[in-house]
Amino acid sequence: MSTTVGAYPMQAPGDPGQKGLRGGVLGIVSSTVIGVASTAPAYSLAVSLGLVTAAVGLQSPAVMLISFVPMLFIAAAYYYMNRADPDCGTSFTWVTRAMGPWAGWITGWAIIVADIVVMASLAEVAAVYTFRLFDIDPATFGSLTLLGQQVSLETASIMGLGILWIAVLTAICYVGIEASARTQVVLLSAELATLALFSVVALVRIYTSTVEGSVLPSLDWINPFAIAGPGALAAGMIVALFIYWGWDTAAAVNEETANSHLTPGRASLLSTVILLGTYVIVSVAAQAYHGAGFLSNLGEEDVLGALASDVLGTPWDKLLVIAVLSSAAASTQTTILPTARTALSMGAKGALPAYWARVHERFQTPTSSTIWMGVLSVAWYVALKLLSENLFQDAIWALGLWIAFYYGLTGYACAIYYRHVLLRNWRNLVFMGLAPLAGGVILTWAFAQSMLDMANPENSYSAVSWFGFGPPLVITVVLMVVGIVLMLLQYLYQPAFFRRAPETWTEPQMASPEEPLPLADGLA
Repeated sequence: MSTTVGAYPMQAPGDPGQKGLRGGVLGIVSSTVIGVASTAPAYSLAVSLGLVTAAVGLQSPAVMLISFVPMLFIAAAYYYMNRADPDCGTSFTWVTRAMGPWAGWITGWAIIVADIVVMASLAEVAAVYTFRLFDIDPATFGSLTLLGQQVSLETASIMGLGILWIAVLTAICYVGIEASARTQVVLLSAELATLALFSVVALVRIYTSTVEGSVLPSLDWINPFAIAGPGALAAGMIVALFIYWGWDTAAAVNEETANSHLTPGRASLLSTVILLGTYVIVSVAAQAYHGAGFLSNLGEEDVLGALASDVLGTPWDKLLVIAVLSSAAASTQTTILPTARTALSMGAKGALPAYWARVHERFQTPTSSTIWMGVLSVAWYVALKLLSENLFQDAIWALGLWIAFYYGLTGYACAIYYRHVLLRNWRNLVFMGLAPLAGGVILTWAFAQSMLDMANPENSYSAVSWFGFGPPLVITVVLMVVGIVLMLLQYLYQPAFFRRAPETWTEPQMASPEEPLPLADGLA
């Protein structure tokens, strides 16, 4: 059974949500695990490190370090906005509050689209690595005739297993946040332990024996000024920004977290720091083992898979297969969580029909939004795979635009919301104003740079032209137009949400009588 929470006004900042979610069941460890797992560290490194190295050579660790800066700034925005309003709609709610309902609605749409788009890639990777774990090669399955056409059983089997992964993980999200958190602890532990083992073994072998093509690590690798020009920096940074994406899921489960005003924000900040350490260490070990050229030649191919047998040997190389598999599976699950809660919050506030605000009476999880997240992810995945493998890859390439869009707006929203108190002390100015604003500016630059790059058809996966532009850009524009149309339809159906006026932080808005909201040390 499920209950529907009707549209209700935006709560006063600091008031817990009233959506029926199970509160207080997650702590700092569970929230941080969910935040880190959402980024899929092993999967992200496997498919992105080669591209970063191709852009900047041995300075890939420096790019990981530079890309951490805007993520940290945006994490600060999440921290302070969550202190004022711990709502599971996160960026949708906060941008609505600071910049108005129209900007808030399109921010929510960006979150939903980004998560559904990436689900296709995560499901595909989970399926491929499941077969790889058991040494099964789907390419040997042959084909069958269906409706007069030859259909590859390789494609069908991978797609079928990917759909199964989505279904299973959607079910786990449906039955409760506690089950989701326990699953994440197991998956992330295996993933990070394997990445640590890989890095240690690789570095020990480099320093204690002769490895062909190896390069001894140097402090110059983390020197951003050694990068060959702004063009190389931009190319590497845009890819690196993608691999940090996902830590905000720690904030999306804020209404189910103990001490919801503090814990989610702290977990978001801690997640970015853990990711920084992981990415820098693994990138140093990976490129040191065979040199930057080896990784550059791999491009978007699986870097960890290419190094696994050389570094760990057989059968221990299977550990990296397990790491990438658990990474993709964990991220599949934690991608469902924030999308379902964004839609739930939008439904509860009247930005979507009340149908999306339904919550299960027993499990206390979103029902309609969780189920439809799984359904839409499967539909998107199947449609892209059946239409074209190139289209599938081009859609994934467009992700950077959506990420930069809603992260950037959240940074601006924080500075705007607290604008009247920024000059009270230097902490307010730096941590609530300048840092979030700088994060928004950097991501706006990344967004603009990505738009320019994607406009060139030669920069797309398929290298074909759609209306004179690259397919990733066209896909993004079409999905944005769809969002605008849906927003206008919702306005006609339920205009009350769109009549809300932007707000700003004011003195009476405290977290609770027991715990005042000091924010940046002494705001209140």
